[in-house]
Amino acid sequence: MKISHIDRITRIFFPQKARKKVFRRPEGLGTFIGVFTPTILTILGVIMYLRFGWVVGQVGVARTLLIVAMANAITLVTSLCLAAVATNSRVGVGGAYFMISRSLGLEVGGAIGLPLFLSQALSVTLYAFGLAESLRLVWPALPIPIATFVIILGVAALAFRGAGAALRVQVPIMALIAVSIVALGLGAVFSTTVPAPEVVNPPADVGFWGVFAIFFPAVTGIMAGLSLSGDLAEPRQSIPRGTLLAVLTGFAVYLLVPLLLALGSDPAALREDPLIWTRIAVFGPWLILPGLWGAIFSSAVGSMLGAPRTLQALAIDHLAPRQLAGLEGRHKEPVLGLLVTLGIALGAVFLGSLNTVAMVVTMFFLSVYGIVNLVAALEKISGNPSWRPRFNVPWFVSLAGALACFGVMMLIHLPASLIALSVELALWLLIKQRFRLQARGDVRRDIYEAVVRWAMFRLASHPMTARNWRPHILVFVGDIKRRIDLVRYGAWFSEERGVVTVSELVVGDLLSLDLDIRRRETFVNQFLKQEGIPAFGEVNVVQDIERGILAVAQANGIAGIESNTVILGWPDDLERMTHFLSVIRRLSRLNLSLAIGKVKPLTTVREGASRQVDIWWGGLQRNGDLMLLLAYLLTRNAEWHEANIRVLSIASNDLMKQKTESFLKKLIPEIRIDAEIQVMVKPEEVSVKEMILKESGTADLVLLGLASPEEGEEEAYARRLFEMAEGLPSCFFIHNGSLFIGELLTPEQQEPAAKIEKKPEGLG
Repeated sequence: MKISHIDRITRIFFPQKARKKVFRRPEGLGTFIGVFTPTILTILGVIMYLRFGWVVGQVGVARTLLIVAMANAITLVTSLCLAAVATNSRVGVGGAYFMISRSLGLEVGGAIGLPLFLSQALSVTLYAFGLAESLRLVWPALPIPIATFVIILGVAALAFRGAGAALRVQVPIMALIAVSIVALGLGAVFSTTVPAPEVVNPPADVGFWGVFAIFFPAVTGIMAGLSLSGDLAEPRQSIPRGTLLAVLTGFAVYLLVPLLLALGSDPAALREDPLIWTRIAVFGPWLILPGLWGAIFSSAVGSMLGAPRTLQALAIDHLAPRQLAGLEGRHKEPVLGLLVTLGIALGAVFLGSLNTVAMVVTMFFLSVYGIVNLVAALEKISGNPSWRPRFNVPWFVSLAGALACFGVMMLIHLPASLIALSVELALWLLIKQRFRLQARGDVRRDIYEAVVRWAMFRLASHPMTARNWRPHILVFVGDIKRRIDLVRYGAWFSEERGVVTVSELVVGDLLSLDLDIRRRETFVNQFLKQEGIPAFGEVNVVQDIERGILAVAQANGIAGIESNTVILGWPDDLERMTHFLSVIRRLSRLNLSLAIGKVKPLTTVREGASRQVDIWWGGLQRNGDLMLLLAYLLTRNAEWHEANIRVLSIASNDLMKQKTESFLKKLIPEIRIDAEIQVMVKPEEVSVKEMILKESGTADLVLLGLASPEEGEEEAYARRLFEMAEGLPSCFFIHNGSLFIGELLTPEQQEPAAKIEKKPEGLG
């Protein structure tokens, strides 16, 4: 069997057992070749060779070491967060995109994944440009665009052979980099100090943060190995081990190199000569340039391998054409994705200069680092039981890493960072609106639950008062479609100040009933969403209506967000109404109010006219409080905006009329509800029903009091309600069972209101 030159080199450096262990596992790449090698080669790249000397010359050795420590601290935190995310769950194709999309949702993942793919594709062109320009040191007449084309094609050809073959090429490159560092060390220790060359226009001094911004891209290579997550045999083990080992190795090298550069040259030479390595190292360019070229070439290979895999993951999630998700060829590579990456990289050559694009590319990478840190922090804060990583990173460390990444973005280039974040925000909005995303569990639900839990405990420590009362409404229906108008009134009465729950009651035995409860609940919630009603739907199986209403009402809610008002629809028969009335006293014992509504579809109001809500008043205490408050909340909705509220009352004689009018005229302004007051004396020959029908026959909604009949009197009272409602428009009979009967006024209002003479309730 013919042995390639690459295999001969790897056999020299690694024995057979080590090759089997670190290069390839039975079904994928191992830690060394799959993660450590691409990561360390991306870290030890162009900045180390061409800018490290300038950094030392600008700020000195001590502050250079401080910059190295700060930059690597950010990278180390990000690596720990990557390890936490990677060891918590399965890591699939797509690296950073896969992790972010499974934690923050496909919308956020797509907003990051698309720019990440583009950045990786453009990085191929950037590295190819850099390699072509460095080749002019030995071939001054080399045409840059043509050389860049050839380099990109060479990188692509290597990538088409498969990730394993491409990454094995990086092993000898890593050896060349190691040789160049040894050569630098020998030259710095045993050679004389290199003097500064003569320059006509010396470069201006740059401040500490300016130098930090220029150096920081040197440590932003930790995504190189992560991008190959789908090719790893054991990504949960390989990603944290390989990434952390590469970061720590790079940190050690970066602590050593400034000392060697300062030992081998003076600050002026370090500032003014970008190729100072070639002047300090033994054998000069012969040992330094191969390492420099190898570092740039390996970075281009890493980007060419990573970009198609990010695109493949996007296609698997239907955020890119499905054809890009397939693997082809003998090496099972995303060939179509490679061709797309190659086309973008070659097309970018025609831009000529990519300095601005390079800056935005760096911003995209940093935003990914920041979001990975944020994901780890949010997962930890949320307390989700499924968050069980083998690497436990304190949430404040992850959060500090995220803030540091976003801060560095601003320090490097504020306009470029704003462009990158704006593009990601626009993509997030586009994906959120235009794609129907598959439901997946993500950290957003965990955060919501953590916030809700925190709020519930604090809510429970603050007792409910009349001032804090909110309408938490429980609407009972038999069929959501038939009773949707009743449900709509429940949402209007709540006016998004409280929580509305719609319970579809099903009478029967839970074990023998032929009903898929979960599917029915899904339908109820989808129907509510389709109708634009902000409410929570549920399905409850009960033995009978009366006990079912009481059981569900008692169980509904948690920690101070319990339902306080029950709404029932108008029954079709007297027996059902009797059952409804029999629960009033029991609901009152639970401090629950009851409203029984006979509703009709809301008609369109004439232009220039206003809707009318009539309240038939029976007194300050009990039902009047709740009727006034519900009428007020109703008129806060867009459908009832500027509706007129009328408070009507029937008096038995002129004296009672005067007292009631005086009472209401003082009460209504105090409670800050605009309402028209009308008190009438009942003629002997006219019934109450006739007066109500005459005054409110054309109203849009009528609110009346509902008494609590004595036990055994429910059927007779039910007949009276049927007679009262006949001929009326939409109406609700309301019984106030809340804790705050007679406390509609706040304490500040009660002192002047105490002077108002209370009148016994008249209507129910």
